[in-house]
Amino acid sequence: MKIIAQNRKAYHDYFIEDSIEAGVVLVGTEVKSLREGRVNLKDSYVLIKDDEAFLFNCHISPYSHGNILNHDPLRTRKLLLHKSQLIRLKIKLVQKGYSLIPLKVYFKGPFAKIEIGLAKGKRLYEKREKIKEKDVKREIERAVKTVKK
Repeated sequence: MKIIAQNRKAYHDYFIEDSIEAGVVLVGTEVKSLREGRVNLKDSYVLIKDDEAFLFNCHISPYSHGNILNHDPLRTRKLLLHKSQLIRLKIKLVQKGYSLIPLKVYFKGPFAKIEIGLAKGKRLYEKREKIKEKDVKREIERAVKTVKK
């Protein structure tokens, strides 16, 4: 499994409660561009319409050696999920505050896969608490390191 891109901001902005692997329907030049690692998941999200999942706002840069037939970088891409997974996600999304966020894009064998997270948004004070915890942990590690010397 080769990880191409990761959405680190999602872990800062959301509580990730569940994650699911999904296939992605791509055009040939998109696959080549993914292999170069030219994808951005920053503001992307997933919606379920008519029992199908779609990935919005995922920027896959045009292939560097492509021609006039290159793909649109921000086009909507269909995600491949089992019907039972779609029903389960749909039920969760009806609840207030939940959304689907792409977490990582990777290749599993010859296929491009995307990991989707069922996320609930963090409030500003929760984000601040997390930053404080990281700082305290870092300070403790520094202090322990200097004591050992």
